[in-house]
Parts: sequence; C-alpha cells; structure tokens
Amino acid sequence: MDEHAYNKYAWLEVLRTEPPKRSAVDRVADFLEITTGFDETTAREQARRCIQCPKPTCVEGCPLHNRIPEWLALTAEGHFLEAAELSRSTSNLPELCSRICPQERLCEGNCILNGCSEPVSIGAIERFINEYALAHESFTSLGAPPNGFKVAVIGSGPGGIACADELSRKGYAVTVFEAQQIPGGLLVNGIPAFKLDKSLVQRRIRVLEKRGVKFRVGTRIGQDVSLAELRAEFDAVFLGIGAYQAKPLGVPGADLNGVAHALPFLIEKNVKLPLDTPPIDVAGKRVVVLGGGDTAMDCLRTAVRCGARETLCVYRRDFDNMPGSRKEYQNALDEGARFMFLTNPVALLGNAAGEVQEVRCQRMELGEPDSGGRRKPRPVPNSEFTLPADLVLVAYGFDPVRFPGSSDLSQIKVNSWGAVVVDDNQMTSVPGVFAGGDLVRGPSLAVHAVRDARKAAAAIHQHLSESVSVPP
Repeated sequence: MDEHAYNKYAWLEVLRTEPPKRSAVDRVADFLEITTGFDETTAREQARRCIQCPKPTCVEGCPLHNRIPEWLALTAEGHFLEAAELSRSTSNLPELCSRICPQERLCEGNCILNGCSEPVSIGAIERFINEYALAHESFTSLGAPPNGFKVAVIGSGPGGIACADELSRKGYAVTVFEAQQIPGGLLVNGIPAFKLDKSLVQRRIRVLEKRGVKFRVGTRIGQDVSLAELRAEFDAVFLGIGAYQAKPLGVPGADLNGVAHALPFLIEKNVKLPLDTPPIDVAGKRVVVLGGGDTAMDCLRTAVRCGARETLCVYRRDFDNMPGSRKEYQNALDEGARFMFLTNPVALLGNAAGEVQEVRCQRMELGEPDSGGRRKPRPVPNSEFTLPADLVLVAYGFDPVRFPGSSDLSQIKVNSWGAVVVDDNQMTSVPGVFAGGDLVRGPSLAVHAVRDARKAAAAIHQHLSESVSVPP
C-alpha cells in the first residue's frame, strides 16, 4: 500500500464527511436524488480514515460480507477501478445498494471507530468507486460462453437482477419475467426517485441485456405462464417475487374514503403509467401516515413533494424502537414531516359522505420485551384523543402474496404466513425451483435479496452441474 495513502491515525486527523446534500427547500420541489457523490479527493481522504483492523467488523455487519477494508485501501491509493472491481466481486448492485442500504445499521453501524469517532463513510465511498467505474465503462457486459442451459428468473427486483447477473456470467441463457411493464421491481415501482434515480436501475438492466439476458415484461407467472410451462422450457427456475400483500389496518373505519395503502400510493407517484385505480390526491390535505418503517418515511416525503398541507407519522413505539432508517427519519424531519411516537390508531372517523376526517388514537407505553427483544407497546388507560386527517396512508408492512389455489404454483410449500419454504440451498419443495428474497423471508432489505439470489445462483449451478458437466 502507498505509505502516503494509509495512516492508522488518519481518523483522528480527518473528520467524517457526508455526501453533499441539497437543501430541504430545494429538494421538496422535485423528485431528484437529494445527495450527490464524493469527488476523487474527498473519496480518497475519507477512505484513509479506515484503520485496516485485523478483524473488520464492518465486513461482519454487511449481509454480503463485502471486502470493505480492501477496497477502501485501494480507494485511498487512487486505484478506483480496482476498488470497484473488488466491490463488484461480492455485490451485484453496489451502485444501488450504496444508495438504499441503511449503512448506519449495517457496515457503518459496525465500524470499529464507533464510540471513539464517527464511522468511515463506507456507503458514500462505495457509491463513488462504482459510479467512477461506470463512467469509465469498466463494467464488463460479457459473460462466459453459452453452456447450453436455460434458467427462468421470476421478478426483476434486486433478487432477480442479482440472480440473472450471477448466472449470465457463467454462460446460462437467462430470461427474466416481470409482471409490470417496466423491469426493476420495487427498485422502480416502490422506492421514490429522490432516494434512487430510476435511470440507474435501467442502466443496470442494459448491462444485463448486453450480456444476453432477456426480459419479458407484462407477464404474470401463474396466470399468463404456468409453472409447468416454465419447467418444461427451462432447466431451473428462480422465484424472486417481492412481498406485496399489505398488512391490514384492522380498526373501525378502515374502509372509509381517503384511506389508502402505502404501496399503491408510492407506485402512482413513482411510475408514469396508466393504473386501474383512482388517483390518490394529497395536495392541500392533512396526511397521516401509520407505521414507522422505511415505507412510512417514503410516504411522508412523497406526500410533502406532492403538496400536502401537513404530514404526520403516527407510530406505536418510541424513536429508539422505530425500524425505519435514521437518515431517512432525519430527511423527513428536514423536509417538514412531523412524528408522533407511542401513539396507536384505534379507529378512523368519517363524515356523512363516508370520507375520513379524524384518526382516534391512544397513547402507548413500552412494556416487557417480546420474543424478538423489542419492548411490547401497551395502551395507557384513558388516553384517547383524535387527530384531524384528510388522507390516511397505511404503512404497516407487507406479507408474501399467497399463490392462488387454481395455479400450479400452489404445489410449492409455504409456511403458515404464506412465505415460500426453502432448504439450505434456496431450493423449494419442487426440485429445480429455487426462491429467495421477500418471498421467502418477508419484507426485508434489498441487500438480503441480493444475498439470497447469489446463494440460489450458486446452488442452481451446482444442481445443473450434477446432471451434466457444466464449466465451473
């Protein structure tokens, strides 16, 4: 390593730098990404803060076990293309994950500098080196020579893209099936553009297409194409379908006009396509968002940009137990959203026309921890009150969509809440059919879907290698 690039005390000399962020006043007027990337000088300077510890906890904190200290060292030396290549060796979507991963809970949250200083800006540096590589066209689009096998990938979200990427590199002929008209899954439909510019996803799709991956959009598996037909045409199948079934609100008044689930709202504001549902107008309205995850943050920030008069998040636990990203929470605050913690809706009240007008709430307090270690919220007696609301957005999370009984997909074993059951190799109960991501684990991070997809791709390769000789 360049002795001038590495100094184990650089973290004392160099303060952590955040990526440049547009002012809240400017950014609420559009849906453009709110941050810009590091320049070369800043990336090198920030990478120098890594102390290259012998047992890097940042790697353990990353679901993909990215080789973070190694590409930080290369970045500090100015070897940006080599750093990006190393980054891509463990991640199929580094330029996307660097934008949407909650680094404060993963790699940066596990940085050894926490406690004595600020963590290394891992996410921003990952974004820089991969954007640098893309700008210099160092991303190879060529795969191995065709090996004669065909694989169907169902879903073009992060899991589907990662699986297609892994397999096409090994010479498999991959066809990705997507129910929507635009590939990208929730990366395009669900995540607002101010967090992830849609052109970045399409750029990644083009890389796969140049390698020969085919995309069949507007095709619903189980309706337009059966599982039997897929198994007859392809040598293996990977199911990377997201979890889109919204959890119910489950309180009186949930069926009032002016009550909507989060995903239809976000899709409508994200994708300029004709939808079969009425538009959800928020302009000039008092919007109440129920829930405390990242989807709730997305709803709040989208509503602000769409001209909401007020945006209020109601969450039944406290801030410390809120599952949403802390940086997204801060962004929402900066942009004008408000939060009400330890508050739980018990009913929605409407007018004579059946339109929601108020949310009846109850104050909560935290009791004993549940099986997952989070303290259970419990109601405070005699603490009910009402909040005015013209629109209520329910962001309570999602469950996997159960396969219809009339479809041959129903032969795939699922657990009690509809998630697909897989073995240690991501294979379902149907031989040659693999699955991963939200369909298996429930709503989770994009990086978890990528991890499952990489594991499934390796298992598919092994599975087909056992049937006939396939180049390693």
